[in-house]
Amino acid sequence: MGRPQKSELHESFDPALMELPEAVRWREWMGRVEAVIFAARTPVSRETLARLVGATCNLDDLIADIRDDLRARPYELVFVAGGYQLRTRPRFAPAIRAAAGGDLRIAGAPELTPTEILAVTAIAYLQPATRAELSSVAGKEISRDVIGALKRHGLIDGALRAPRPGAPFAYVTTKKFLEVFGLATLRELPDIERLEDEGLLERPQPEADLDGALGLSADDG
Repeated sequence: MGRPQKSELHESFDPALMELPEAVRWREWMGRVEAVIFAARTPVSRETLARLVGATCNLDDLIADIRDDLRARPYELVFVAGGYQLRTRPRFAPAIRAAAGGDLRIAGAPELTPTEILAVTAIAYLQPATRAELSSVAGKEISRDVIGALKRHGLIDGALRAPRPGAPFAYVTTKKFLEVFGLATLRELPDIERLEDEGLLERPQPEADLDGALGLSADDG
């Protein structure tokens, strides 16, 4: 007897579970959704989760019930980078950092140097941004090694060219950046004007207007 094909396994999956009592069906849906999110290495989209449950299931209510179940747990269900993911609660960060100081390897965010953190933060706010613009923000040269490290970590992409002499590469953040920094979208970044007022970030001031050169308007944020 041969092994079942993937298509056969998928056809045998019943998302609706109409033969089950309503309360039992709801708990089974909760278990399915939580199991898939737990097993996934990246955030799971609503579209994927919707395929696990019946058409009558209110996914928002289901997510809310899962979050209620996790209130006493050291991890929570969050929406980041366009999908749902289980993450340890911030209050346990000191314990995780202490454990990471030994032999334990902690999965998740890549280890970044202060310069790399500064560079990727500047890219997030000013994107698309060239290496020269990043150096202007940092007050020191942002080397190709720094850019290379951020690209290897999957935090930035450099496929764009800035519309200026020499057409230098212009860098933007990726979906993984949102995932690593726990953001649903870039709109959740702190207001750039507030960071500028506090001296934490400074826009580069090239001879030509940067926003104009990049085709940005004040409404673009």
